[in-house]
Amino acid sequence: MIRIMKLGSEPNERIFARTDMSRDVGATVKAIIEDVKKRGDEALFEYTAKFDGAVLTSLEVSPEEFEEARLECGEEFTEILREAAENIKKFHSLQKREGFKTVNAQGAVVGQKIVPVAKAGLYVPGGTAAYPSTVLMDSIPAKIAGCGEVIITTPPGKNGKVPAAILAAAEIAGVDRVFKIGGAQAIAAMAFGTETVPKTDKIVGPGNAFVAEAKKQVFGVVSIDMIAGPSEILIVADGKSKASWVAADMLSQAEHDKMASAVLVTDSYELAEAVSAELEKQIPLLERAGIARASIDNNGKIIVAADIWQAVEVANEIAPEHLELSVENPEKYLAAVKNAGSVFLGRYCPEALGDYFAGPNHTLPTGGTARFSSALSVDDFVKKIQFIEYDAESLAKCASKVNEFAKKEGLTGHGRSVMIRLDESGEI
Repeated sequence: MIRIMKLGSEPNERIFARTDMSRDVGATVKAIIEDVKKRGDEALFEYTAKFDGAVLTSLEVSPEEFEEARLECGEEFTEILREAAENIKKFHSLQKREGFKTVNAQGAVVGQKIVPVAKAGLYVPGGTAAYPSTVLMDSIPAKIAGCGEVIITTPPGKNGKVPAAILAAAEIAGVDRVFKIGGAQAIAAMAFGTETVPKTDKIVGPGNAFVAEAKKQVFGVVSIDMIAGPSEILIVADGKSKASWVAADMLSQAEHDKMASAVLVTDSYELAEAVSAELEKQIPLLERAGIARASIDNNGKIIVAADIWQAVEVANEIAPEHLELSVENPEKYLAAVKNAGSVFLGRYCPEALGDYFAGPNHTLPTGGTARFSSALSVDDFVKKIQFIEYDAESLAKCASKVNEFAKKEGLTGHGRSVMIRLDESGEI
């Protein structure tokens, strides 16, 4: 059963404590990465058989498999995918930025150009569930950014196939290639390349502890989006909220993973008790009841605050991946929200809308990293390249100042590289 805590009656260390999600998989992941670097496709085939139980003859999804997936999904679900994709495209298209050029005080031209990364690698989790939503959320921003090639790696089932919904989403999003590879070995393949899998410049997407650790280890060889942990939801709810709705929203994240975290912060002890009771009613109704039970019992909590403003302060301290404001006039509190991956306003806005359909990205910072990081966006797939152009006149206006800067740092060669140009032009 979920714990109910009252601010001020228990130590803050306990109220704000996070469950330790860390797993010591570093050595295992390092060995896998080195093996893939050394043996390439051969290692990938072996790991797929070992970890996924699939004996493959080809690592890449074929055109025939895409066609089969299209038929299996059916037109109704395919249309839902298309509509979700349009919402995602519309939202992320607004993120696309242009370069700029301006003139500084010395009359020199300075600016910035926006360049997409050439190859983007997207990891789509598998195993206990299929995530076509992740395909759309990760690939559409990459395509809008203008990446030259967008590939996906995702673990196959024991039958050697990728779930039809994932392939249908990949086709709608315009993904260029899909590979049947999961785990740390997939990250290694996208980081270093193999005979079949191209080396990419950026790797994004959530995954288990092995995937997260692999992304951490290859960072520097390639860029990554973030180190994603288990899913989180925090709901700020007032006493007028429906307990059944709040409990259902908490369970929408608890069913992801035994390590997922669902937190309610409310100004009503009566609501806290009602939600606790509703959780007990609703957990047995879920297909993934065992996972949700472990998540709620081990990582869930209900915190009772003095008022909604204090509840928002609690949310900022926790910095959740998903934050629901199930309160009257939620916009009133939005400005006070400083740390959250994505915010859902009002009683009719469950977090699941953001997972699938609304348009904003669902690849979000977890584990409190919303204090300093953001949702996946088009910016994750571009580079900003600065440029500077001085002529003789604009250089002369600041040469002595640059020279003084260089002297202060003890780097006289820097200063000389500026002053020598004036000497040769006869101006000094």
